[in-house]
Amino acid sequence: MSERAASSTAVLVCQGRAVAHGRHAVGVFSDPVAQDLLDDDERTLVEAARAGHPPRERSQRMGYELLWRTGILVVPRTVVIDRAVVEHAAPQVVVLGAGLDARAWRMPELGGSSVFEVDHPASQRDKQRRLAGRAPTAARVLPVAVDLAHERLGPALTAAGFDPSLATTWVWEGVVPYLDGNAVRATVRQLAELSAAASLLVVSYQSRSVAALVMRRLMRGVMRVSGQADPLAGEPWRSTWSSTAMRSLLSDNGFDVRSDDDLLTLAAGLGLPPEGNASLRNGRVALAVRS
Repeated sequence: MSERAASSTAVLVCQGRAVAHGRHAVGVFSDPVAQDLLDDDERTLVEAARAGHPPRERSQRMGYELLWRTGILVVPRTVVIDRAVVEHAAPQVVVLGAGLDARAWRMPELGGSSVFEVDHPASQRDKQRRLAGRAPTAARVLPVAVDLAHERLGPALTAAGFDPSLATTWVWEGVVPYLDGNAVRATVRQLAELSAAASLLVVSYQSRSVAALVMRRLMRGVMRVSGQADPLAGEPWRSTWSSTAMRSLLSDNGFDVRSDDDLLTLAAGLGLPPEGNASLRNGRVALAVRS
């Protein structure tokens, strides 16, 4: 397994959830655990974004804007995924590329489920440090150390106690863009092999947008020149998918796509600030059931 640092993108997403909690879509979106998983310096940036106090220095504005927009982006994605997890009510939930996902600690609906959190061992160690022994709401939380870009999922999951004969909810959130096309296809094939009938796959992915790619590169360039820490360094987007291509991939592997919507559509009625609309338009979430 390759050596690497814990995911900085996972920290950014956790910061975004902390920014959004109690501020955006109140009563619909909630993540009270996110802020507790942040280190002091990471929490300071969140507090500035929650207060709506952008840095006075222009050189620091890009980092602030990135964090603010991430706070908008995570809301509709989280709402639709949480709803799917609750409605499917499977005895097993597998979170692929778990990062600092806190569902097993913030969702009482998982009190009867075993939650398998799959991620790179470096990210697993970092998460355990941040949790500091915090008790989950899920019946069991089982960390599974796997590098999805280079290793097969099945052996490690089975060793952790996963039962492929049981219906499973697979949560694949915020990971697909960081895998190349071959790795995405290989992972879907493995999920098909491990899924009992009626298992649910929830996958978020990014559709192709030249404007989004240009803006992302511009933002990272400005942050690098101004000396700001770049949370996206070393984790570039490696694949984007049209809804047609994603539907074909899932259906070819025995998953019946029940819905596939862009985040802007899913954000309807949530009252989110309009400055996030461009990013929401390119993000998508598909729900598919193993036939």
